[in-house]
Amino acid sequence: MAVNLPPQYHDAEARYKKAQSAADKLTALREMWVILPKHKASEKVQAALKTKISELTDQIEQEKAGPKKSAPGSFKIPRQGAGTVVFLGPPNAGKSALLASLTNAKPEVAAYPFTTREPIPGMTDTAGVKVQLIDLPPITADHYEHFVTDVTRSADAAVLFLDLGNDDGPAETQTTIDRLKNARRELVKAKPADDDPTVYYLPTVLVATKADDEAADIRLEMAREWIADRFPLVVVSVERGDGLAELKQALFDVLGVMRIHTKQPGKPADTTGAPFTCPVGSTVAEFAGCVHTDFEEKVKSARVWGSGATPGQTVGRDHVLHDGDVVELQV
Repeated sequence: MAVNLPPQYHDAEARYKKAQSAADKLTALREMWVILPKHKASEKVQAALKTKISELTDQIEQEKAGPKKSAPGSFKIPRQGAGTVVFLGPPNAGKSALLASLTNAKPEVAAYPFTTREPIPGMTDTAGVKVQLIDLPPITADHYEHFVTDVTRSADAAVLFLDLGNDDGPAETQTTIDRLKNARRELVKAKPADDDPTVYYLPTVLVATKADDEAADIRLEMAREWIADRFPLVVVSVERGDGLAELKQALFDVLGVMRIHTKQPGKPADTTGAPFTCPVGSTVAEFAGCVHTDFEEKVKSARVWGSGATPGQTVGRDHVLHDGDVVELQV
């Protein structure tokens, strides 16, 4: 299915390429966003436009705020695994301890606040795939590292922390939500269908930590009214190991991906190895692009074993795949 961009889109694109200032570039990009047809075939163009609009909006706002504070090191973290999930929350909420329990990362874990001063990545295994976790510095009304804005742009989802060992836990977590919103990072249960291209939406799991605290049950009961149904909730205790398995499954679920195994013609499927992952609802052609960028255009059909087809059924490029399918691509 072709995108079929209208002439007005190309005119706006030409103005974007010729623009010298960030403000002029942003004006042209916003015009392109309004003109762009919104349908399945244009999803990649939509995603690219939203990223450019977000980056330019961040750049303009940072320039207005004055020069950024210099920070040690580079925080360009290569993406790995089925997706990237960032840890966000107030000080002493247990982010680093949870990262250490789920991954091989060795963050500094201490009882005093602001132990984490830069992004700390780690990898965890869940639902048969690897997921990248990144612990970020704590966020308060007065403390927000500017690189958090950059790191969250490359994330697919977030874990938001609520401290059950603290009477002020809900208020501190709400402050984190509000401060991120000021930076145009909105934590949501699911991405809205008609979203604002200047805002970066992060599907979020709320993790209530320190369930082993003697008053945790009382605090959790009081916090549930504040939580309502804004986010899926997982209650954990790193000390006892409570809720860690449920959290791993929630990490996979919030990424919105499915696992697909491939099969070579004439050979049995090997489902013991790591599967490919692609967004839920992907077609055969879109999955082929996840395997190799050249395959998306070249694939003609596929044989599929799984819940959406009879075993070995030949299907077309537009056939929608399901989690756990085995696919034999035919190019």
